[in-house]
Amino acid sequence: MDDTQIIALFLARDEQAIHETDLAYGRRLHTLANRILLSREDAEESVSDTYLETWKVIPPYRPKYFFAFLASICRHISLNRLDWNLAAKRKANVVSLTEEMELCIPDASHERAMRGKEIGQLLDAFLEDLPRDSRMIFLRRYWYADAIAEIALRYGMTESKVKMQLHRTKEKLRVFLEKEGIRV
Repeated sequence: MDDTQIIALFLARDEQAIHETDLAYGRRLHTLANRILLSREDAEESVSDTYLETWKVIPPYRPKYFFAFLASICRHISLNRLDWNLAAKRKANVVSLTEEMELCIPDASHERAMRGKEIGQLLDAFLEDLPRDSRMIFLRRYWYADAIAEIALRYGMTESKVKMQLHRTKEKLRVFLEKEGIRV
C-alpha cells in the first residue's frame, strides 16, 4: 500500500491505517527510536506513541512526505522519552552528536531571538544546496543517528572519508549560518 492510500485510511478514520503504517515503516521507525533510546522496549513504546500521535493529527493535517512526517514525530517522542528516562544524565552517543552540532548551531541567546521555523528554513536551504552524497551522509548522522561505521558501509566509503565529509559539511554549515547573520 502506498503513502497516499495509507493517508486516505487515516483521513477516513480507518484503524487499518495504523496496521498499514506499521507494515510500511515500522521497522525503520523502530531502528530510529532504538538508536536514540538504546532500549528495545522504550523504542517499541515510542513507535506506538508515534502511531497514536499520527492518528491524532491526521486529519486535519495531510503530510506531503509521509515517512519524513512519521520519522519527525518518532524522533521527537524518542528524544523526550530519553530526557524523561535519564534527566540530565544522557547517553553518550546522543550527547556526542549534540556536542558536534553545537559547533554549527547558534547558542541559546541567539536561538531565542530566532524562531525554530526560521532556523529550520535555513537548514533546509543549506541542505538543498549540498551535493546529494553530502546531504545524505549529514542526515544519516544527525537526523537518523547512524554510527560512522554504518554510514561508511551504507555508502561504500571508509570511516575516515565519512568523518572528513561530515567535518567539511559542518564547516560549510557554520559559514552559511554566519553569512545569514547567525553567530555560531
